[in-house]
Amino acid sequence: MFTRIPCLFRLAVLTLVFATSWVSAASVKIVRVWPDYRPAESFVRIGEYFGGKEKASELILRSQENSRDGYYFLTRFKTDEALSGSILALEYVLPGEESPRVQFFPLDLPRGSRAVLAGLTGPDWPGAAIAPSAWRLRLLGPAGDELVREQSFLWSLPPLPLPAAVVN
Repeated sequence: MFTRIPCLFRLAVLTLVFATSWVSAASVKIVRVWPDYRPAESFVRIGEYFGGKEKASELILRSQENSRDGYYFLTRFKTDEALSGSILALEYVLPGEESPRVQFFPLDLPRGSRAVLAGLTGPDWPGAAIAPSAWRLRLLGPAGDELVREQSFLWSLPPLPLPAAVVN
């Protein structure tokens, strides 16, 4: 009977470790993602006309810092704790392409609810008339572990089979 106690104790500790990692992974969630093209003019606020700098209620991340026009993913995060040193990984497939592209954005999320506007700007986006065929957003922790993800419907579809002429 006493020889089983250490085994039960180990099982309890192991269960606690997994439960703790599950709770910490569940402490952040994506409330909603709104993907859309935005021209540079949509970012200009009245303060800029009077010599001020760009101000916005959401955190703005751009692939090309000096370009405002591009395709943006407005994402609302909700987290129970501040997440410093995180990375927002944006994967997307352009029309006519098979391989996904990826863009990484460093991100420090404060505790609570926060809107983040991550944009593929300048030469990283082909134009206003183009929308991605599929996309996936992943928030990675400082160690590279995935904390949360959201993706388009088309991202979850399996790839089309190759024609028989290509396989043979």
